[in-house]
Amino acid sequence: MSEEEMMEETSEEFIDEDGEKLPFAKAEVVRLMKENLDDDKMIRERVKVEMNKFLGDVLKNVCKQLNDYPYTTVEYEMLKESTYPYTNIERINQEKERILLHLEAIKADCNALAMDVQKTLKLKDVVEEDTFSFTAPSEEDEEE
Repeated sequence: MSEEEMMEETSEEFIDEDGEKLPFAKAEVVRLMKENLDDDKMIRERVKVEMNKFLGDVLKNVCKQLNDYPYTTVEYEMLKESTYPYTNIERINQEKERILLHLEAIKADCNALAMDVQKTLKLKDVVEEDTFSFTAPSEEDEEE
């Protein structure tokens, strides 16, 4: 078999029972899923297919990032950088939580400062009444 034929054979997408094209051999994806799931878990057919498609999408996204490099050879460091969002998702989520908590603290500080400004720094030199209320004239007032 020539090298060209081998390339065509490996680049073909796998077809499942429903005639749907999948990027990877379904049996291999299912084997990997079963290795990482509890023994009592059963995997529905749709989950097997969607996992296969998801892994294909991840591969496409990583390759798009690798294509952004100006070099003709893909190096390991480039791969590490391109796969970072997938391999460090826990660290990314922790950092997101830390930032959100910090932003909440900043919001609380801003609200406290705004209240201080409203209470202590008046723009006018007039005394403002804190309990101003508007009452509509009654019928008795209109008759007079």
